[in-house]
Amino acid sequence: MVGARFAEEVARLDPEGERVHVTVVGTEHHPAYNRVLLSGVVAGDYTPDQINLPVPRTPGVSVRTGVSATALDTVERRVDLDDGTHLPYDELVLATGARAAFPPIPGVSASDGVPGEGVSALRDLADCERLLSLVRPGAPVVVLGGGVLGLEAARGLVGRGARVCVVESSPWIMRRQIDQSAAKVLASCYEDLGVSVHSWRVASRWIPGTGLELDDGRVLPGDALVVTAGVRANTELAKAAGIEAEHGVLVDDTLATSDARVHAIGDCAQHPGGGAGLVQPGWEQASVLARRLTGAAPQARYSGARPLTRLKAQGIELTAFGLVQEDDLGPEVETVTVSDPYGRRYAKLTVSEERVVGAVLLGFAQAAATLSQLYDTGAPVPADRLALLQGLPTAAPGEQAGQGAAAPALVCRCNAVSREDIEQAWLDGARTREGIAERTRATTGCGGCVRDVNALLSGMGSGRSAEPVG
Repeated sequence: MVGARFAEEVARLDPEGERVHVTVVGTEHHPAYNRVLLSGVVAGDYTPDQINLPVPRTPGVSVRTGVSATALDTVERRVDLDDGTHLPYDELVLATGARAAFPPIPGVSASDGVPGEGVSALRDLADCERLLSLVRPGAPVVVLGGGVLGLEAARGLVGRGARVCVVESSPWIMRRQIDQSAAKVLASCYEDLGVSVHSWRVASRWIPGTGLELDDGRVLPGDALVVTAGVRANTELAKAAGIEAEHGVLVDDTLATSDARVHAIGDCAQHPGGGAGLVQPGWEQASVLARRLTGAAPQARYSGARPLTRLKAQGIELTAFGLVQEDDLGPEVETVTVSDPYGRRYAKLTVSEERVVGAVLLGFAQAAATLSQLYDTGAPVPADRLALLQGLPTAAPGEQAGQGAAAPALVCRCNAVSREDIEQAWLDGARTREGIAERTRATTGCGGCVRDVNALLSGMGSGRSAEPVG
């Protein structure tokens, strides 16, 4: 995804290929596609063709699929390919991403890392095809990993009619993004869908045709096992070439590696400010590097990520960002919490020095839009915190309600598309979500803004003014 965005940005900045020529090399035979939406393919919400990303059709960009890079020669500045050919380079961009990590559990994977019988990851289209071949309506499926991807996969499998169990080794699901109280409510949301959630449980072995045995001796029935227990950055090419790497390929604010002619972006890159595993920082890195290498903005820098997580599960609205774990909250941090387990809603707002520093919002879509904007802009938080969580009109300190200029509300955070951008695209003739996506890129990131874009289009189409979204 990030390599495709880099090529697209280069084509936009240098449409005639007068300054830069980019050759994209990809192992998969498919054109570039949005991996974030793979759980939607599992659910049947998208076809594989519908998640394809734009292919630049300009003189300065050429794309080669079904070809793998096998070695880098940083002295000769050359990339060796598995078809026996070689590509010279002036500047090299590594956007090799990451692959699924299979835990060392008997039956889960073979010694060569190949998934065991009935086991699949969910990292690429081949995984989707494998998983869908293993699942049939009414069949039991076990998802190993209760993070965002695991929960999205579980929701997608329920949509296919499967009976799903989720196993998470941490004390609660989405341990990195939400607090334990929110996780309890979220687990109830999944139980309502028919998904059985098993937190604080470790898998002992996978028994093909039977199921997953847990550390307490129970066996969860399963015809298929979906592994979403983390990823490993694809750093082998860089390491073999002598380029410094740890969990990922080490880069600085210019996105250069220890070799100044080699750059890394996306999930394979390790920047001090983070960003791996998230689409928005990856695309920001692609934009920064494209501006630098085309000469459009040689001074451009990537300063790090401000992660925001949206769970893309039909019927569940969850947004989380910043500091929310109790262990991370110091005495100077103010916390406001609304818990409604019966209504399957939960909200937690953390404020420090009159600025939003974190939030968990389950079932509070309007508050999520407002709070994420405050988090992004660093604007002062309104005095009435409770009204803010309820989505009621509020005012920043020293202002009257309804007064004060606000930054444009972002509809699509992944691509920094505001409500005003959507409205302008509509005025310019984009009347469908696909048309909006083509003009603005909204909905082409994590997919979390699809509902909001559809709501805006519905409001504009009926002549009404839609409510602000985010």
